[in-house]
Amino acid sequence: MDSNYSAIPKGSHVELQIQNEPRDFRSQKRFLLSDDGNWVNDPKVLHDLDDLNDDVDVDLGSDIDDYALVSSTPNKGSGISGAVFNLTTSIIGAGIMALPATMKVLGIVLGVVLIILMGILSEISVEMLVRFAVSCKAKSYGEVVQIAMGRTARVLSEICIIVNNAGVLVVYLIIMGDVMSGSVRHLGVFDQWLGHGFWDHRKLLILIVLVVFLAPLCVLDRIDSLSTTSAASVALAVIFVVICSVVALIKLIEGKIEAPRMSPDFGSKKSILDLLVVIPIMSNAYICHFNVQPIYNELEGRSPQKMNRVGRITTVLCVVVYASTAVSGFLLFGKDTEADVLTNFDKDLGIKFSTVLNYIVRVGYILHLVLVFPVIHFSLRQTVDTLVFEGSAPLTESRKRSLALTIILLVLIYFGSTMIPNIWTAFKFTGATTAVSLGFTFPALIALKISQQEEGLSLSRIEKFFSWLMLILAVIVSIAGIIGNIYTIQSKSE
Repeated sequence: MDSNYSAIPKGSHVELQIQNEPRDFRSQKRFLLSDDGNWVNDPKVLHDLDDLNDDVDVDLGSDIDDYALVSSTPNKGSGISGAVFNLTTSIIGAGIMALPATMKVLGIVLGVVLIILMGILSEISVEMLVRFAVSCKAKSYGEVVQIAMGRTARVLSEICIIVNNAGVLVVYLIIMGDVMSGSVRHLGVFDQWLGHGFWDHRKLLILIVLVVFLAPLCVLDRIDSLSTTSAASVALAVIFVVICSVVALIKLIEGKIEAPRMSPDFGSKKSILDLLVVIPIMSNAYICHFNVQPIYNELEGRSPQKMNRVGRITTVLCVVVYASTAVSGFLLFGKDTEADVLTNFDKDLGIKFSTVLNYIVRVGYILHLVLVFPVIHFSLRQTVDTLVFEGSAPLTESRKRSLALTIILLVLIYFGSTMIPNIWTAFKFTGATTAVSLGFTFPALIALKISQQEEGLSLSRIEKFFSWLMLILAVIVSIAGIIGNIYTIQSKSE
């Protein structure tokens, strides 16, 4: 048959849309931008089309060129609630445990204000990312980066995703180890239940959790398969927040809480350095951008408007959870608040049923992290596969490669958790580098670059303002965080 169109995979369907306007930037579904500014074929799309080139014979008639061909897989994914749970799970993880400690540095007023502002900026960046990714027919974070800025930028963005997600998963395992086996200054759950012995060995406990609970969830192929576990993880996080808030309120009414710090302390060099370090940790709190496109791809009846609704619901939920946890955790423990506030729940809270509540908080949040872990791992595995096996069949069509990547990544993450001392160290590094790049730098550059290339996607004045604001914020946060980290390392060495 004499046609300008190639065969599509058997598992897909086609939509014929009347093409009333000339082919423009938004219809470049099969092409990506190279470093020299030329359009090049996407290897994965070509692979999908060429594999079954001889298997499908379609006669669409002589007027076929009057239509635009759009191919897609049957869209029976998750609804809005499932997408909200998955996106919320991508955000609310280990970062929430470090927020009470940020209140110790920032004070309650500035801390809550930054939580709200970071949430608003993050939602704006997510909506810009969705808008331009959908317009460019991009299937992943890295793909829209390449369309905007070339292949080198895509590789850099994928490296950022790998470092950020691997760091987050290492933090999850560190928290699990802290809670189960204890730390230098705090008792673990197993210590309190069974006393000290081989059963509370940190590395052994983390390995058992990894093999028995995490690995089976991490081998799943689709992110919408995790919607149920994501809903459960959000419920556990809400239980944690409710308990912390209620206990703090009771102690506040009974007058058992000291007056908290309301503003930052600039009275010493250490306080200023702590302030520089804590800003990247705060910017790390809402990073979920690497999972936005996979969640959008599996959203039932997907559209940018529907995804924006998902993002806004998620942002409001996360702001409430973050602010409640940060304030209540700081009120409960004051100047003794640890970088991982969960470790503070090994002592009497000063109210009835304190012991039971301590166990519910700690064990419940460990279960939450177990359910969050595979969602972050999904994005990590997809990005590693895209970077290392570019041009190969999709990961969902290669079970062996998927299992091999899962095993290798879990092994590396386990060893990372045994070498990094605490979550504060990990968050200081990722917050000042990869997290701020993924959440603010790349989305802002994508918006500014693509809007210049296509008139139909131009930015309003407000959108341009926020794009430049995010870029400036990203530079300030990175510089402040790196300087703070360097001085902290030097002061410890002295």
